[in-house]
Order: sequence, then structure tokens, then C-alpha cells
Amino acid sequence: MTSKPRVAIFGPNPMVEITIEQLTSDGGDDIHVHPAGQGVWVARMAAELGAEPILCGFCGGESGVVLRGLLEELPIELRLVETAQATGTYIHDRRDGERRPVAQSVSMPPSRHEVDELFSVACAAAIDADALVVCNPFPSETLPLEIYGSLVADVRANGTPALVDLSSPRLDSALEGEPDLVKINDWELAAFVYGPVDTPERMREAADRLLKKGAAAAIVTRAGEPALAVRDGRAWELTPPHFDRGSREGCGDSMMGALAASIAAGHDWEESLRLGAAAGAANFLRHGLGTGARAVVEELAPRVELRELD
Repeated sequence: MTSKPRVAIFGPNPMVEITIEQLTSDGGDDIHVHPAGQGVWVARMAAELGAEPILCGFCGGESGVVLRGLLEELPIELRLVETAQATGTYIHDRRDGERRPVAQSVSMPPSRHEVDELFSVACAAAIDADALVVCNPFPSETLPLEIYGSLVADVRANGTPALVDLSSPRLDSALEGEPDLVKINDWELAAFVYGPVDTPERMREAADRLLKKGAAAAIVTRAGEPALAVRDGRAWELTPPHFDRGSREGCGDSMMGALAASIAAGHDWEESLRLGAAAGAANFLRHGLGTGARAVVEELAPRVELRELD
């Protein structure tokens, strides 16, 4: 029996999400409580597509007790580091169809000892895995910048490919470790190059700069527009099926989860691109973040258009 590919995920700050929706037309409320955060959403899609995710992050306080219970219901292996700081929580009101923030508490920065513990836990998990995904912290300034480059470099030195989904300056640190793949959106790319990426020429030039700085490949997403992928001096335009109505929240994280699962399983570059784009499209069709059924993703994948650019 073939074992499932394993994907380690450095997702420092999983959170508790509380969403209020309208249950009935006469005003009844439906309240949902879910685990949330970039690392959670990446892990959820990776698991849906057949991988075994290992989520490495912080957990603490009363909200951390709730979070741990929610995460244990998911098909995800947990490597959580207990912290003195409470896990972040946010509440959204979606009773009118739009997601509106009501309240939010964020986790305060961890201690140096807690950071060291998470780094060692993530590094050990990644060395024993088939791929590593490195996600942003939240808030963004809570971890020392050098941790990203060190984690990528140490893991790659042991033969595990590293995929990063980070914004600057964390991205700049990770590039020093020479990641195998950078997934980034267009406004994050603009921040990386300190300039506009509003034309195909500027975007290609900015994406190529990621490769010059250390990335082996890069994917630039552009909301509803086709994505750009670059690797080995070649470029592709990646166009998923178009849908007019849906939710973009979590589409990029679903894409990264699918990319990680596909790369960990040894699939080729173009197959991984198609599966990633299809997972993002499947998430768009749902209210949930980082969600989408495997059957839907696999059915959408052949409809993804992949065109090599001159």
C-alpha cells in the first residue's frame, strides 16, 4: 500500500473564526465556529487532495483550548507549541451576504524560547515530509525575519522542497534560503519590487526578479485575472474556469494547498499548476475558506487553460 505524501506547514498563527449568518428569513441567526488562518486553509486543501498535512503553529489561552478542539476534528497532524499568549480570534457578520468584521483579537508576539521551539518543531516535521509550505504570521511583525530564510535553507539542505507564500519583508528573508516555489499575488509583488506591475512586461520583469533573488519558480496570482507562472526561463499564463459569483477569500491558500499536495506526490510542473488553479476555483464557489471537494477540483482541472508565453 502506497503511503500518502506528507506536507509540513509552517503556519505560526492559526485562529478561531466565528461567523454569524442568517438562518431564516424572519431574522434567526446561524453561528459557525471554525479553525482559521493561512496555515489551516493550506492544510485543509492539501488533506482534501490526498496529502497528510502536518500543521506547525502556536496555540495558547482560552481561545487556544477552543482552537485545539476544532483542529483535532480535521484530518491534520498537529505540532502545536503552547504559548503564554492567547490564540487570535475574529468574528464576522455575514447575515446580509457580505463578510463584515465585528470584532478581532490577535495573538501577541511569542517569547524567544517559544519561537525557537516552533522553528525546531517545523524543521523536524519538514525533514520527514515530502514538501514544506511556509506561511505568514498574523500579525505580520510577530516573528524575527531571519527565521524564514533559515527554515527554508535548513529544510532544503535535507532534501525537502520548500514552497513559500509570504509578503515582504518575510519574503526577502525566505529568498535567501532559495525556495523551490514562491506563490505571491500582484500587490505583494509590487511591494517586493517597490514599483508597479500593471503591465505584462512589468509583471514578467518583477516575477523574474524573484528567480534572480533565489526562487526556483514563481506563481503570481491576480484575483480574477489569469495568473503568471515562471520557471527555468519560461513563462506560462494560467487561466482557471471563470465564475461570476463566489468568494475570493482563501482562494490563494487553497491553491497553495493543492500545489503542495501535488508537488509532494511527485506530479509534474504543468499538472501541479492546473490542480492549483482548479483548487482556487473550487474555493471560489464556496463560502468556506480553504475548502473544496476533491471531486470538484479534479473535475475543474482539465478546464484550466495553461498557455506558454513567448
